[in-house]
Parts: sequence; structure tokens; C-alpha cells
Amino acid sequence: MIMNVMRALRRASGAAVFAVALVAMSAAAQAQKKPSAAEMATAKELVKVTGATALFTPLIAGVVEQAKIVFLQQNPALSNDLNEIAAQIRDELAPRFAQLTDEVARLYASHFTEQDLKQILAFYKSPVGQKMLKEQPQVVDSSMKFAQDWANNLSDEVITKMRDGLKKKGHDL
Repeated sequence: MIMNVMRALRRASGAAVFAVALVAMSAAAQAQKKPSAAEMATAKELVKVTGATALFTPLIAGVVEQAKIVFLQQNPALSNDLNEIAAQIRDELAPRFAQLTDEVARLYASHFTEQDLKQILAFYKSPVGQKMLKEQPQVVDSSMKFAQDWANNLSDEVITKMRDGLKKKGHDL
């Protein structure tokens, strides 16, 4: 599941990444202003246009799958029944995904005025905003790959420098 979440993060649009950051700050957002109905409506539209909750799509299925694995480890013979029950639970829980969407919208509305939200929404509805939504996942993916390679090279460099420093101090490595 963690690998799936990481893959989803790499593919997430900038808006989805932003949404995750906002959810992480939800405690701070509680102290923010209470959004008006108009702000919430605009924020919900922004969430829809940007796909800001796409990152969370695998959460319900992932939680159900993890629970299923716990029972399968205890008794692999339960597989068929667990598959049936898991499908039923996923269907039952699907409407609760709206809670995530509502919370992300509330967070946007707590951090931005209605006018801000309308301007942001106008951007994402514009041709360049649509291009941003389309291209951002590839930019994020390429950036993460570059950063991983960069960090690996930096790690090699740091290890070499530490080894050299330890040798200069008389340590035999």
C-alpha cells in the first residue's frame, strides 16, 4: 500500500499535492475562519476541476485490503469469503470518500477568500491551467526521479568524504 501511495504521489497533480499539504495542516486550519457557503461551493468546484482528491482514491480500497490480509494471514482458507466481504465493504464505504473531498474543500476555503478561490479556479479552467493539470504529474515524476538520483550521488559523495576524513584521522577502513 505504501508503494501505491508513493506512486500516486508521483503522479499527483500539483493541486493534489497541495491538497495533501492542506490536509496535513488541518489542525492549524481548525483555528482558521469558518468558510462561507459560497467559499465552500467554489472550493468544491476547485477540488473537482483540479482532481485534488485523486491522491486519496486508493485509500478505502487499501484499508480494506490491509484488513483482508490480516485475516488471510490467520487463515488462508478464508480467501473466497474475504474477497466477497471486502467487495461489499468497499461498496459500503465508497460514499464516505465525500468526507475527504469535503475536508479538502474546507481547507481550501479556510486558507483562501472566495475571490482567491475564483481566481485560482479561473486559472485551472484556462488553457494554461488545463495544461498545468495535464503536465504536472510528469513534471513531478521526473522531479522525484531526478531528486532520488541526485540524493544517491550526494550520499556517495558524503560517504567518500567521511571515509577520507576518517583515514586522515588514522582510522583504517
